[in-house]
Amino acid sequence: MDIDLERAAKVAALNDTFRGAASDVIITPGVRVLSRVIELIKAIEQFNTFNEDNDPYGEHDFGTVYWFGEKVFWKIDYYDPELKYGRDPLDVECRRVLTVMLASEY
Repeated sequence: MDIDLERAAKVAALNDTFRGAASDVIITPGVRVLSRVIELIKAIEQFNTFNEDNDPYGEHDFGTVYWFGEKVFWKIDYYDPELKYGRDPLDVECRRVLTVMLASEY
């Protein structure tokens, strides 16, 4: 697998910044019923345990946290400003969306 490390580092930096103050967040029904969801979002904002196993492309666009016994996934998707079409994550018009879901909802 050939990875453009410079590109991946740029995408990762943008994703880390976005996650730190994500404005577009989708929370699935399974996550909504968990305890202390606001604190869960803060844990996702602060997530930094990326490695080859959980971040093979080095873009910091997916992670797993355990919350009150539940395995929770989060992921970042890339859209155009109107949220209609996919967009290159390095495009200045890219709009990121953070989705938080139970692993069982994936």
